[in-house]
Amino acid sequence: MISKLHGETGEDSHFPEEWLMSTVSARNSGREHIVEGLSLVADSDISLAELVKKYPAELLGERHADKYGANLGVLVKLLDAAERLTLQVHPTRECAKRLFDSEFGKTECWYIVEEREINGEKPCIYIGFKENVTREHWKRCFDEQNIPAMLDCLHRVEVRTGDAFIIRGGVPHGIGAGCFLVEIQEPTDYTVRTERVTPSGLAVADFMCHQGLGFNKMFDCFEYDGASLEDTLSHYRVEPICEKMDGYTVEHIIYPHITDMFALDMVTIDTYASFDKDDRFYGIYVMSGSGTLNGMHIKTCDHYFIPANCEKIKVTNNQKEPLKFIRCFGPEQ
Repeated sequence: MISKLHGETGEDSHFPEEWLMSTVSARNSGREHIVEGLSLVADSDISLAELVKKYPAELLGERHADKYGANLGVLVKLLDAAERLTLQVHPTRECAKRLFDSEFGKTECWYIVEEREINGEKPCIYIGFKENVTREHWKRCFDEQNIPAMLDCLHRVEVRTGDAFIIRGGVPHGIGAGCFLVEIQEPTDYTVRTERVTPSGLAVADFMCHQGLGFNKMFDCFEYDGASLEDTLSHYRVEPICEKMDGYTVEHIIYPHITDMFALDMVTIDTYASFDKDDRFYGIYVMSGSGTLNGMHIKTCDHYFIPANCEKIKVTNNQKEPLKFIRCFGPEQ
């Protein structure tokens, strides 16, 4: 579905992600010779990371730069799963500091923008341990590579367009086939995987499982506090807040009440919108429609980084259909 968004044929492949506003390099075993993940300035070989390093206060804001330096503190992706992705977990900040010497863990949020059935299977996610799942049982399932038993340890939740979830560090999870989503997260790529082979039969390298920790220590990344399905959904399902303005609507998907690590909006422009400077950077990715942004023509799949020192953003829709874009922010200051 990412390919179709770009106006291409849309054939499924083993490359399910597009990284947005990224200053983070991907960690892909066997592809270390390729620099993947970094966003580039259009029509150049200059990375956003280079610009941020050179102008941190101007691009990120003085308060952000004082706290995080030349680090956005956030990473955003489009993700389309043609098959169920391997079960995995990401570290909390405390765990990431202890095991990876990183200031960031990998709490993330999923916002379902479209879904489809694949081979008759309804799109779903797997999230959180069920009650009474112990480290010993989970590790035994891994050692035996008993995938049905692993899946049975987690809650399976069918999803629809507009659903949103926050996946905190330490929570085991998996994305089912047919989910096209926006993922916003802390800016790391630490992913501990528990399946040695993907559902389609591709081998998963040892490093891609344990991220250099080894097959015993990787289980330190999981938090073994299982809960009922009802309690799990109450902790991790997010209810967006809709704000209607003259000429446009903002759907606040992730906001400070949910987490202060990042924020995500879906903006729908019917006619015109103006956003004042607030000394905070953000990214824009156009999901559908066309119009102008500060006088520049914009269309589906256009992607902009809005610096903190930008005075004002004016967006106009010049079509009958609404202009829709996601707006993604770094940490609250």
